[in-house]
This record gives sequence, structure tokens and C-alpha cells, in this order.
Amino acid sequence: MSFIKNHPISGRWPAQNPEILQLYSYPTPNGVKISIALEELHLPYEAHRVTLSDADVKSPEFLSLNPNNKIPAIIDPNGPDGTPVTLFESGAILVYLAEKTGKLMGTTAHGKYQILQWLMFQMGGVGPMFGQLGFFYAYAGSKIEDPRPRDRYINEAKRLLNVLNTQLDGQDWIAGEFSIADIAIAPWVGALGPSGYNAHDVLEWDTFPNVQAYLDRFVARPAVQRGISIPS
Repeated sequence: MSFIKNHPISGRWPAQNPEILQLYSYPTPNGVKISIALEELHLPYEAHRVTLSDADVKSPEFLSLNPNNKIPAIIDPNGPDGTPVTLFESGAILVYLAEKTGKLMGTTAHGKYQILQWLMFQMGGVGPMFGQLGFFYAYAGSKIEDPRPRDRYINEAKRLLNVLNTQLDGQDWIAGEFSIADIAIAPWVGALGPSGYNAHDVLEWDTFPNVQAYLDRFVARPAVQRGISIPS
């Protein structure tokens, strides 16, 4: 497809097969949402590793696709009405992929909006708050002597985990059926553990048994196991 070949991003991340969807990402909780969704949906795609360094995400090539300089982003040469589409923001990409395939977003109008509300819960709550927890508990912000920022995000993360734990009581998936809401939420829950922020103790992880079982179910899915490390 000439659209992808001629797009500025191809100057830095050239497509080997411009006829399929192109993913520009990195294996963070936000990034793997899209690779996992693509694996679950069995859509052909090509993954490009865009690191979080300024040299990548603030390069003119990447900014031509996402002016907000954040991964992930996609180009689908086979978009609506056969025209190419470019998208950034992981939530928007998840909705697009679900609607493109007619999967992972419910089978009824009611189910669709239940899923969308939990997707928005992740985008507006879980992602930003867990991310701030990581900064103030595990990364550079942990060196700040004032305990108030750290305590704020620990307490908010615990509150959000309790919301999830309550919602998951008696059901396997957050909106009753496996959906893009789970693909959005579960990677962020996984980031709280030893391979991420190592915050289980401070969050009293053992008090959220439904969330623990939920994460176990999620990571056991073959598509999740494939997608969670893409791009390598």
C-alpha cells in the first residue's frame, strides 16, 4: 500500500508488508493492550519497536503519526470503506479493532456499553493512577521525602482494586464476558507485581482474591502469552 510506504513514519520504521496493519509500540501496559487484542482477534499485523526514549517517541517520524508522542499507534491500510486509517490512544485503537472485527465488544447494545464503561474506567482511573503509583513508589518519585504523593496513589490504587474485586465477584470477566475492557485493565493489574512496580505488599494484594484469580485467568490465555511481549 502506497499510503504506508509514503507515510513519514516509514522513514524510520519501514513496513515489510505494507498491506497489513502496522503497530508502533513497546511492551508497557498500554502498549501490550494492542498486541494482545490483535492476537485475540487473529488479525495480521506487523509490529515495530518504538522505545520510550525521546529519540523515538519525539522523533519527527513518530510525531507524524502521534502528535502526543506516546505509544501505541497504528496504521491500518484496510480501514473503513477501504481507506487507510491512523490512530493513537490505546482505548480508541481497542474500540476500532473491536468494531472492525465485530468481536470483544459484546453481542448486544447493552453489553457494548457495559464494556465501554469499564474501558473508560481503565483509561480515566486504573491507568493514570497505577502509573502514578509506579512513579512515586517504585521509580524516580520514590526518592521524594514527602510521603503524601506516595500515600495518595497507594490509597487510590487500593480503592480501584477494591472496585475491581467487587465487580469480579461471581464472574470471570469485568463486564461478564471477555472483552476489550479486560485487555485494557489486566495488563495494568499485572504491572503492580514483582515484574513491575513490586507493590503487592504495600497494596495488601492478598485482600483482593477476585482480582488475583482474574489476573491468573487473563495471563493463561494463549493470545495474551503471545501478545504480552510484542514488540520484543
